[in-house]
Amino acid sequence: MIAYSEALQHLMEAATPLPAERLTLHEAGGRILATDIISGQSLPPFDNSAMDGFALRANGTPFESGTAFAVQGWQAAGDAGAEGGEGAWEIMTGARMPVGLDTVVPIENVEILASEDGRPTRIALKSAVKPGQNVRLRGQDVEEGERVLQAGQALDINARTLLHAIGVAEVAVVARPKVAVIATGKELVTEAAQALDSGQIRDSNRPYLIGRLQAAGADVVWQGTVGDEVAAFDAVLDDALAAGAQVLVSTGAVSAGRYDFIPDALRARGARIVFHKVAIRPGKPLLFAVLPNGALYFGLPGNPVSAAVGQRFFVEPVLRRLLGLAAEPLLQLPLQADVRKPPGLRFHARARVEVDAQGRLSARVLAGQESFRLKSMLQANAWVVLEGEGDLATAGTPVRVQGWGHQDPLQLANQES
Repeated sequence: MIAYSEALQHLMEAATPLPAERLTLHEAGGRILATDIISGQSLPPFDNSAMDGFALRANGTPFESGTAFAVQGWQAAGDAGAEGGEGAWEIMTGARMPVGLDTVVPIENVEILASEDGRPTRIALKSAVKPGQNVRLRGQDVEEGERVLQAGQALDINARTLLHAIGVAEVAVVARPKVAVIATGKELVTEAAQALDSGQIRDSNRPYLIGRLQAAGADVVWQGTVGDEVAAFDAVLDDALAAGAQVLVSTGAVSAGRYDFIPDALRARGARIVFHKVAIRPGKPLLFAVLPNGALYFGLPGNPVSAAVGQRFFVEPVLRRLLGLAAEPLLQLPLQADVRKPPGLRFHARARVEVDAQGRLSARVLAGQESFRLKSMLQANAWVVLEGEGDLATAGTPVRVQGWGHQDPLQLANQES
């Protein structure tokens, strides 16, 4: 049995970042950038008006209230550039500033002195005007040549909106890790609506893992169930590899019982068992191996929370590595109450991060931490990680807090009174 830190080191050594592929911006939602993005243009691309009104040439000098101007022209959004001259131009929001004009006065701060065919021809200011006001300058948001996004950033809707605005139609993103999920056990029933015979349970691990892996950035290329026979397991493993799986995640059959056949079955295929059993709870029997073709194999225990811990704290760090992401940022928060932990083991507890009336954050470890319990996962919004030799973490102790998934934003909850 090895420590989690040693296991994590082995995982990082076995995984190398995947190559890049080019996608249209529309196809790249949620993907991880493989290269920096340098803007090829300024944003805004030209000086433009921030509101409807009149454009003036201030040249650094304020205008007094009552100053009158002849209206030289009219400029709407989408009109080409024009020479501004010395007078005023009626201008619409977003319209290009006529050359030489540098200030916009809102229409409500202007008195129309004369008009012709419904267009103002002479105006006067109702109040003083500062030079440069209400103008959006070329490059004020993004400068040409500026790095706007870095490799390793996720292309969320905000990133894609900016890229579209600066004319980026195609991006290089890291290929998604291809993953297979295998649930083992003759007791498993796949369909939720199927009635259970004596001794049967529904296969809840597989849909959970598929959802979590997809949220973590993986492409699940194969999934299925298999009983406790080595030949059948070999057949589904062949199917998963044929589907292109680079990472394989199974549940069950990795402990020390009569039907825990996976370690020997992997060895018989020529796999290298990197480690088997880690000093954690839940999930101690976890296995990690490298198959002859280089595919990475995770054998997670069958209890639901043990499988969830294995996926979150072993598989997800590998996915981050494959996606070229930096190590996951960590948060430390004080415990709300004393928590018992297994001495000498790293304990992964379902928890709630809560905010009190004063805006202070803390972590509350939930009751019902046994690895078969699913209901407490409904209340949890985070994991608390407790380490050290002792069997008690006292209230107020800063502890490591991690989101439910490495790409999931932490959802805060109000502290219960």
